Amino acid sequence: MYRHTFACPLGDLLLTATDTHLTGAFFPGQKTIPVNAARMAAGADVAVIREAQAQFTAYFAGKLHDFDLPMAPEGTPFQQDVWRLLCDIAFGSRTTYGQITARLGLTREHARAVGTAVGRNPISIAIPCHRVVGADGALTGYAGGLPRKAALLRIEGHPAQVGERLPMPGDDRQGLLALVSA
Repeated sequence: MYRHTFACPLGDLLLTATDTHLTGAFFPGQKTIPVNAARMAAGADVAVIREAQAQFTAYFAGKLHDFDLPMAPEGTPFQQDVWRLLCDIAFGSRTTYGQITARLGLTREHARAVGTAVGRNPISIAIPCHRVVGADGALTGYAGGLPRKAALLRIEGHPAQVGERLPMPGDDRQGLLALVSA
């Protein structure tokens, strides 16, 4: 396993990979960073990491909409199913946890499990979990932090701001959200 960290407009991005596949893209402080990441070999010269860095750089420059990388995220079969569906969300589009749940053929009661799987996505941005919002358009959890989620959505043409709802088709509940302390 290899690792390489590079600076991007939203802070450092840690890439992890095998010789042939990207296995992770993490912002500092994410809970899903592999515990052995610091012990991985330096990988700036590994071909898949060089290509991943080039594609992330192009994405942030507005020149890339679709990542084309060999990826091998580690997770349960259920997580893998959710992550595959995330890859189907086109640049500039959004979906909800409920819509993913329905696409999996599950009932509404499974939306929390879907949310947990989305939150455990180990390859930020390339597997676009930032494109998943609440049913009312609210920006909800993002392992890299809500400000980064909002910034990623703005890159893709959405007027996203933390604490506001994005317009959702057929939903007139737009505007500020009431923030409630935990």
